[in-house]
Amino acid sequence: MGYQIENKLVVAVASSALFDLSESHAVFRERGEDEYRRYQREHEKEVLRKGVAYPLIKRLLGLNGTDPDDRPVEVVLMSRNDPDTGLRMMNSIEHYGLPISRAVFVTGNDPFLYMNAFNASLFLSGNADDVRHAASLGLPAGCVFPTDFVDDDEDDELRIAFDFDGIIADDSAEAVYQQGAIELFHRHERLKAGEPLPEGPLLRFFLEISKLQRREIDKRKAAPDYKSKLRVAIATARNAPAHARVISTLRKLDIRVDEAFFLGGIDKDRVLRIFKPHIFFDDQVGHIERVARVAPCVHVPFGITNRLPVAER
Repeated sequence: MGYQIENKLVVAVASSALFDLSESHAVFRERGEDEYRRYQREHEKEVLRKGVAYPLIKRLLGLNGTDPDDRPVEVVLMSRNDPDTGLRMMNSIEHYGLPISRAVFVTGNDPFLYMNAFNASLFLSGNADDVRHAASLGLPAGCVFPTDFVDDDEDDELRIAFDFDGIIADDSAEAVYQQGAIELFHRHERLKAGEPLPEGPLLRFFLEISKLQRREIDKRKAAPDYKSKLRVAIATARNAPAHARVISTLRKLDIRVDEAFFLGGIDKDRVLRIFKPHIFFDDQVGHIERVARVAPCVHVPFGITNRLPVAER
């Protein structure tokens, strides 16, 4: 019997998200492919610095148990490099002790095309063009955003924060909001308060995270002294009365979250600097730019806000 990867939460991570590749990318951009290949070979024993997605990946993998039957998380490296130039990435993975054994190297082609083959519910990359292309194909993809965050926590708790519209749910309500009248939006959401929203681009990943959360809850029930390793939050610009539709959607999905922030226009970084997520997913760059000062962020290029001209966002 082959490896049952369809039973796992699988994250496909590009080397540009897992590691800081700014130096080697500059070599490729300024001196060409041949010099880049030479550079990577000459430096393949030098450990790459940690990238934006590293805290998430490290802690996700930390949710796996020591028993082979208790390892619900799988991470697959997906890279535009070829196996030769990609050796440095694999060496760095080994150096950091990350249990990542599966990789895809496609020599300049699109690595995210193999997401479904690996049952991946999320693709993370530092290449915005790759992410936009993946999203245009309906794949759940996000681009890591430059951040000032320093992961100095000694504990192994993973904290994940999600925006709601355009991430967990679709952006149909956002489309109403973009018509420019907050009263119209609130009236619309009050009328549909009990009606769950259709699914958004990261719903499947959110559901997989929820399964891990229930697993942690069960462990705590079995052993009251057990400290949960996972906390999940929603940080949304919605406020009352539009909050009710968030709750209706979560109830339909049978999902609980640990913390929810209905901010009504208050900057999200004000609460997320306290929650301290290891990753925050949002569909609007304007929100991410502030949060990135305090937490790693992922931009998901989905929906109406990513089709509007910059001046209208």
